[in-house]
Amino acid sequence: MDATADVEVQLGQGDVALTARDRTLLQAVAAHGSLNAAADALGRSYAHAQRRIVELEDAFGPLVDRSRGGSGGGGSELTDAAEQLLARFQRLQAEFDGVATAAETVLQGTVVDRDGELATVETPSGTVRAIVDTEAGPGDAVEVGIRADSVTLNAPHEAPEPAGTSARNQFAGTVERIDEGTAIALVDLAVDPDTTLSALVTDTSLEKLDITAGSELVASFKATATVGVISALDQSRADGSS
Repeated sequence: MDATADVEVQLGQGDVALTARDRTLLQAVAAHGSLNAAADALGRSYAHAQRRIVELEDAFGPLVDRSRGGSGGGGSELTDAAEQLLARFQRLQAEFDGVATAAETVLQGTVVDRDGELATVETPSGTVRAIVDTEAGPGDAVEVGIRADSVTLNAPHEAPEPAGTSARNQFAGTVERIDEGTAIALVDLAVDPDTTLSALVTDTSLEKLDITAGSELVASFKATATVGVISALDQSRADGSS
């Protein structure tokens, strides 16, 4: 079983997946009229770009029509299949962006320490490191937002040591609910009796990790992807005293 589930929008076909980097390459071919010019514009080697196109075509079928040089010069253009593939990718990206924006876990907590923009916040679910409003000091109540697309899920025995990863925030929990979309799944992880942490994973990762309701997992997320603001109650008190 794979140890980690996180999200990068991909369209898979067998062992090959079209990624955002591949989408950019195909779009550059369409814009510049040749693979050579596309690679140059993107700062990539032509050999690497050509090899990647071949890999994608082995999986998805013809994507680039190439013409040899002659009196009119050589060039490349996308096939109808490539245009359809890019459209599918765009729809998947839109679905992902919509879910990621809507799915955010908000924790109530109290600042216990801070170091510049980063602060340590004590919440009912545990301690969180986050980028917190600079006006919030020790003792202030804050609301910490954690976007679902910033959360990585791991099997408990495969969870990285916090000191050895940039994702130093970690909560263990039990899968409470799974909402599967076309290619993206929203996993709700109960990290304490009153708190559910949402995470986005691809359907492929969901299957590989064998995530089901009741699965025990560890959620990890970076401090730099976690934002805290002064809670509305504390803010209203501050406004009233000024």
